[in-house]
Amino acid sequence: MFSNPVLDPGAGVWFSMRPMQLIDGKAVSARVLEECKGQVDELVNKGCRPGLAVVLVGDDAASRAYIRSKERACNELGIHSVKLELPVETAQEELLAAIASLNVDADIDGILVQSPTPGHIDEGAVVRTIDPAKDVDGFHPENVAKLVLEDPGGFIPCTPLGCQRLLGDYGINTKGAHVVIVGRSMIVGKPMAMLMMAKGMLGDATVTVAHSRTVDLPAVCRSADILIAAVGRPEFIGSEHIKEGAVVIDVGINRVKDEGAKRGYRLVGDVNFDAVSERCKAITPVPGGVGPMTIAMLMSNTVKACRQRRGSGAGD
Repeated sequence: MFSNPVLDPGAGVWFSMRPMQLIDGKAVSARVLEECKGQVDELVNKGCRPGLAVVLVGDDAASRAYIRSKERACNELGIHSVKLELPVETAQEELLAAIASLNVDADIDGILVQSPTPGHIDEGAVVRTIDPAKDVDGFHPENVAKLVLEDPGGFIPCTPLGCQRLLGDYGINTKGAHVVIVGRSMIVGKPMAMLMMAKGMLGDATVTVAHSRTVDLPAVCRSADILIAAVGRPEFIGSEHIKEGAVVIDVGINRVKDEGAKRGYRLVGDVNFDAVSERCKAITPVPGGVGPMTIAMLMSNTVKACRQRRGSGAGD
């Protein structure tokens, strides 16, 4: 049985408020999607249906599965959904032209180019081509700058935003806490650090960003009140990385071979769940933790894009 850990801003110590289960990303994502449904209905009643376009280059199986999940979410919420599938040999110029066309499409509020793209595609150029007002992934330099400047008009990458929502919904106070993030990608690690350092609710943390070249990584991780693992290595974080009473957010989703499994593999996180769960007070499972939150926050960002692009009268 786990406890819900809260940092007492006055005492500066961790204590247990009440018994709790795992940090359930499915339950929290369902609440986010329910909120989005009400907002979409309100927008539609005012003549504004949010629209999301997803661009897929190539035929990556994992990407296709992820896109199907996004399509289902759009259909359930009433969001206009467009899927643009391009062959793997698509030239960079063709892809950028397709994005430019979506930039001026009045029915599209959000544009997402599924990663990874084929090796000949410059993903940086792709991100910079997307209209920042439609960049619901939050990767355009303009949105990165807005995150750093704590400008609420920008878009925050979906996975870090989902992690923050999980912490909030489970009453985990980050104020004054030491947050260690393992991983320094632009997709998770760096924006996660910015969110945790930001002033206000679910921020005000002291943040350390660690990575594969960090000296004595286990010792650095053991200093964390909240450990966020986004290193992309199956079950890399073990009990030696966790101090008693820490909160663990596992961002990783990795396939490992399992001949006993129906599909021949199973999904594990970046955290060795069995070893770590005995030491921490709260932890996200894999699957069912951070994963569902990414799609939920994408839907939330799409609704936000619709409101901002189509004027204050849309849903306000």
